[in-house]
Amino acid sequence: MSKVVILDYGSQVTQLIARRVREAGVYSEIHPCIVSAQDVAALHPDAVILSGGPASVGEADSPGLDMGILKLGVPVLGICYGMQLLAHVLGGELAQSQTREYGPADFEATADCALWNGIESLKDGGSSRVWMSHGDKVKSPPPGFEVAGRTATLDVAAMCDAGRRIYALQFHPEVHHSECGAQIIRNFLFDVAGITPDWSMSSFVDNAISRVRKAVGQSHVICALSGGVDSTVVAVLLNKAIGKQLHCIFVDNGLLRQNEGEEVVGFLTKHFDLNLKYVQASEHFLGLLAGVDDPERKRKIIGHAFIDIFEKEASLIKAAGNDVKFLAQGTLYPDVIESVSFKGPSAVIKSHHNVSGLPEKMNMQLIEPLRELFKDEVRAVGAELGIAESILWRHPFPGPGLAIRIIGQVTRERLQILRLADAIVQEELRSSGWYGKVWQGFSVLLPLKTV
Repeated sequence: MSKVVILDYGSQVTQLIARRVREAGVYSEIHPCIVSAQDVAALHPDAVILSGGPASVGEADSPGLDMGILKLGVPVLGICYGMQLLAHVLGGELAQSQTREYGPADFEATADCALWNGIESLKDGGSSRVWMSHGDKVKSPPPGFEVAGRTATLDVAAMCDAGRRIYALQFHPEVHHSECGAQIIRNFLFDVAGITPDWSMSSFVDNAISRVRKAVGQSHVICALSGGVDSTVVAVLLNKAIGKQLHCIFVDNGLLRQNEGEEVVGFLTKHFDLNLKYVQASEHFLGLLAGVDDPERKRKIIGHAFIDIFEKEASLIKAAGNDVKFLAQGTLYPDVIESVSFKGPSAVIKSHHNVSGLPEKMNMQLIEPLRELFKDEVRAVGAELGIAESILWRHPFPGPGLAIRIIGQVTRERLQILRLADAIVQEELRSSGWYGKVWQGFSVLLPLKTV
């Protein structure tokens, strides 16, 4: 399978580069920019992209580039900071801008370049709207490079060395504000790197099933099924791979939406013959929540109670003679990316804990078949597996459920009021055509009485 390695220099839109590459049918991976050329070579990339970033090239603590990466013989594309870095390490001249340029600009091609192939707006002296976000700029390109584009504020807005297949852009082609950006990325992938697009969700499913079967062997896997998109896709994918060696546990904590447990469990058992244990634990959870109104205490009580029940059910599965060695989780690629930073833990967006505490306490290995995917790709995998759109496109629902959408104490009466109100909101969103247009919509029960 073809692969593009993206080196992350701290840009807030690095994930968009990976998404654009994948949308073109090419698999991409993001790695911190401190990775060595040896490590990049071990990944066998067909091309390398250097992302943008907030640093200023040449400063004492600014991230650099292992020059060995430029000797791997694969095409390189530098974006924003990536362009400035290439200019710096290859002998070009940089200049620091008085003010940071942020916003749209009209880009004009000044030389023939493979990146401009098929872009009509750049022909015959025309221009295309692009998006800028930079403080420094390239004053003169390195030896062997040709200036390939400019804007009203930049004499060097793009440069290339076609012989060495090194290209660089001062603007961000990955954002939708750059009108020709997607085509420029495709031109780099196909016309410069000669990559064959072979990344699709059908190929992912086939490869994932093969990897799971090889890793699991004759062992058994436990999966905590929440009814959300990620855990549902994980369960169906693993079921397709190992069948009855998968043990799914769905815990109804009494804090779900109207008819949610019955709908999810009914759909999965009917259409996929899932090996699923439906645990009714509403009495237990509501008893623990009695008299509690602090939202953080609610979260902790619910989280600990879930872990206790999950451990108990897992023990029963093991006691029945099953050789349980794996715990399945719905970790996604953003969870992986955001837990790594070249600057260290202080710059990490978030530390990822999918099912906090379980792997260590239960002495099982993790299996995360979706860890290479973005959310939209997970839904595409789900569609490939035959999961209904009504399941795949359900709005996100918090782990503590309706308990944190109730301000104040959680009681059966208040839960019932909120369930019915939420059902009306969902019905209205769907009947109006807005359900698929908004990220989520829901009801909240306030401790107020009005007339």
